[in-house]
Amino acid sequence: MKYTIKITSAQTISEIPNYWTNPDYMQLLEKFNYPDADKAEKETLEELLLMAITDYEPNEAAAIVLEYKLADKLNDGQIQQISNDMLLDKISEEYPDISLHATLFPVNQLLFKAFNGKFPNTKATLIQFSIEPENAENILEFTKEDVLHLFQNGLSERTLIKRLFGEQIAGSNNFPEAASILWELQPVGNNHYTFITSDYWLSKDDLVADEFSAELVKEPKAEEIQ
Repeated sequence: MKYTIKITSAQTISEIPNYWTNPDYMQLLEKFNYPDADKAEKETLEELLLMAITDYEPNEAAAIVLEYKLADKLNDGQIQQISNDMLLDKISEEYPDISLHATLFPVNQLLFKAFNGKFPNTKATLIQFSIEPENAENILEFTKEDVLHLFQNGLSERTLIKRLFGEQIAGSNNFPEAASILWELQPVGNNHYTFITSDYWLSKDDLVADEFSAELVKEPKAEEIQ
């Protein structure tokens, strides 16, 4: 089926909106040995955490935040290695397991903010767009893989996604990596959506048109957005 994709907004962002919650701040404050975090005003929790983090050496602080977020996916040795590497390299872009990038990005940015730039700064891309089907009766829900297929005609050939996953984004091969490349995909009503990805994968400058068409072979049975 043929679709028209319209880009309504493309932004470079330095953090994922609402990623860190007050319960996150409180649990991290406890891990950084901040007393009575549960008695603090909710609107001060982030600021208190940023101050508490700086009582530690940067690599020690990184290890604590990494353990909090990724202890179920990384062993102690990996956490220690990444905590040191993060000071030198953009690990949220370069770590071989791309399924971890969506978590490594906010961890990096929290540490970047706390230590005033001692960690490399990384960026993400927030795209707002609509998908209009040629036949208005065929309204479907889209997976991350679907969206990347639909975006292929609107992306520059130099885009890293196209260079590394050209056949997959064209639909020639299965594209399981799509779930890790698009960190978030949200419907916002009336055929409008947003997604967040790394600026490393897709920057706003990689978009070559505000409106373009694409075809997608998809059964008319709705699939749940991941």
